[in-house]
Amino acid sequence: MFSIIRVLTYRKAFIIYNPSAGGLRRRAQDFLARAARVLTAAGNLIETVPTQGPWTGAALARECIGRGADLLLVAGGDGTVNEVINGAVHSDVPVGILPGGTANVLATELGIGSRIEFAANLVSECTPERISLGLLRCPDQEPRYFASMVGAGLDAHIVYHISPRMKSALGKVSYWIAGFGQAARLLPEFTVEVAGRRFRSSFALASRVRNYGGDLEIARNITLLDHDFEVVLFAGVNPLRYLKYLTAVLIGQAHGRKGVTMLRADSVALSAPEDRRIYVQVDGEYAGRLPATVEIVPHCLTLLMPLGFSSRAADRDHTWTPLPTR
Repeated sequence: MFSIIRVLTYRKAFIIYNPSAGGLRRRAQDFLARAARVLTAAGNLIETVPTQGPWTGAALARECIGRGADLLLVAGGDGTVNEVINGAVHSDVPVGILPGGTANVLATELGIGSRIEFAANLVSECTPERISLGLLRCPDQEPRYFASMVGAGLDAHIVYHISPRMKSALGKVSYWIAGFGQAARLLPEFTVEVAGRRFRSSFALASRVRNYGGDLEIARNITLLDHDFEVVLFAGVNPLRYLKYLTAVLIGQAHGRKGVTMLRADSVALSAPEDRRIYVQVDGEYAGRLPATVEIVPHCLTLLMPLGFSSRAADRDHTWTPLPTR
């Protein structure tokens, strides 16, 4: 029996690329030219548009949509993807990923990998799927949509203190170096409220994806096709506890570990003591400080997904800890 592959072509596709992204910085034009050749050979009409600095991707996405775009492709890291998503949200124009950053979390989640040319080959066979997004609200910050995750506490503290130069030079290694630098520092705890219940945590994750940073799977039972978060809470002020947590995550046994709570929810509220600064990160980028709320916005983005992603996601065994009935 033969399967029919539906091949889609786009007549006004834009590649929004970040020339400073980790995977594009030295050979951006070469990578983009090869990707464009692949896309053009498949029958797509392509125009490339560079970002002009931090947080310009959203405005570029809106501009491209205003020019009649029928596809937005993002060549860059998770931060650039996040910016374009914020410009494309609530439109009908699909967004596709051409990985070119440090971690490429969303590309890894979709099974696209880290090679931009390979991802370009997949575009015409990808399926546009309407998905839900998370929405982060922090004081003094614009509301921010996200496809992957929000983290508060330890990981956001690391993100906040990594210099752009260090990240540019060392890539993902910079996060590990900064993380080990926290070993002598007591970790402040904050309050996380989920469905009327309160928890204490020093690292809280509200995730829409399984993988974390492209290397680990922390929220192992969530998919982009779900309409809620997997919330993972790590408790404790002693940073040495995180060595045990990391080991448990690496071997897939964080579920049920003492100090680790896993829940499903469509909204989360986070608050901190008045005398402490607790940072928040979205998709690997600094996004503000607590207090904050995170909520699901249903069916608000069209994302290109590789053939078979939906069936693979449906086959996953959900083993999260449900909230008890009050």
